[in-house]
Amino acid sequence: MQSASTPELAGPAPTIESEITWLLHRAAQRMRGVTGDVAEQHGLGLRDYIVLSALDKTPGLTQGELGKSLGLDKTTLMSQLDRLESRGLVERHHAPHDRRLRIPVITGEGERLRATVADACAAVESSALDGFGERQVQDLRRMLFTIIGDTEDRGSCL
Repeated sequence: MQSASTPELAGPAPTIESEITWLLHRAAQRMRGVTGDVAEQHGLGLRDYIVLSALDKTPGLTQGELGKSLGLDKTTLMSQLDRLESRGLVERHHAPHDRRLRIPVITGEGERLRATVADACAAVESSALDGFGERQVQDLRRMLFTIIGDTEDRGSCL
């Protein structure tokens, strides 16, 4: 019987000998779960938070560029931006070089909410990595960054 603090695993549990891809997948699932829960506590879905974070970190992208960077198709991104805009968290402006293009911009309210969720997510990430020293966490970041590289990812956001 599972305890309240031990989640029940569906399917085979990874082991130290598991493929790196499997371990990365399960680690990503875990982090998505805990950060998604935090975002929901603040009234955002995880994808909402990711879009707001992308707008904060890379301002000035057109909707098409934003979708490409997040691995979201046009329809999914437009629905996402519509929801965020209806909540006053994002505004869309015409691109100065081509009025046919739109540039989503995070609003002051959107930035305040994004920053609050970011702080809460940092706390749960820190908790998830609590068993590691600072150097190990930095090594993990470095390794993940090396694996990701600077190539365009054709994967999906979520």
